[in-house]
Amino acid sequence: MGSPISLHATVLGAPDPQRLARFYANLLGWELGDDEREWATVVNPGGGPKLSFQLEEDFQRPVWPEQPGRQQMMMHLDLKVADLQKAAAHAKECGATRAEHQPQEDVIVFFDPAGHPFCLFEN
Repeated sequence: MGSPISLHATVLGAPDPQRLARFYANLLGWELGDDEREWATVVNPGGGPKLSFQLEEDFQRPVWPEQPGRQQMMMHLDLKVADLQKAAAHAKECGATRAEHQPQEDVIVFFDPAGHPFCLFEN
């Protein structure tokens, strides 16, 4: 028996939702959906849940790895890629920043323009 609940979107807080939506649309090859100052979305052309961005006026960039007393990440995105080095180069071209701390050899951690960490990994 199925659940009456389904995932519609993952929402990230951001100081500039439109900028972050454009970053992820470019990074993932997705399409822009809503494009307002306070709310923006990217839509997977293949279907499935959206990625949305909500304005947070008092947004504090998370630190990673975590540090006591500092804003910690609440979540991160895991992005599967076919070629890790090619995907890492693409992420940098899109405006991502490679994290200094890399805890695994087969995963590359980046930060989006708002500072949310995301991980690239091969299948």
